[in-house]
Amino acid sequence: MKATDMLKALGVVVCIAVASSAYAQSSDAMSNSGTTSAQSAKATKQANRKLGLAVRKALAKAQGFDVSNVFVRARGGAVTLTGTVPESGQIAQAEEVTKGVPGVTSVSNKLTLGAQGGGGG
Repeated sequence: MKATDMLKALGVVVCIAVASSAYAQSSDAMSNSGTTSAQSAKATKQANRKLGLAVRKALAKAQGFDVSNVFVRARGGAVTLTGTVPESGQIAQAEEVTKGVPGVTSVSNKLTLGAQGGGGG
């Protein structure tokens, strides 16, 4: 009779040990996925910044385009242009240049016509 009780107790201990081990492994997996998503968010932020800089550089290289009052925001391939340009033709030019940058999937052109910072004299 005592051997049977001992086997039952041993079975309970084994079940508890297996269950706690499984719980610890799933907890580790949850904390690792949190780290992965933080790394992914950081990579996405860097990619957005890199794309924004690439667009800005392309605009700066465009013939006769003044990029000084143009602001570029990139988010997952979608680029938003805001700010002012001195000539109306530059609004469409900025959109065309932006569409030609690798990685750009869409362009929201919110540029407006405005006077450049005044140097008079």
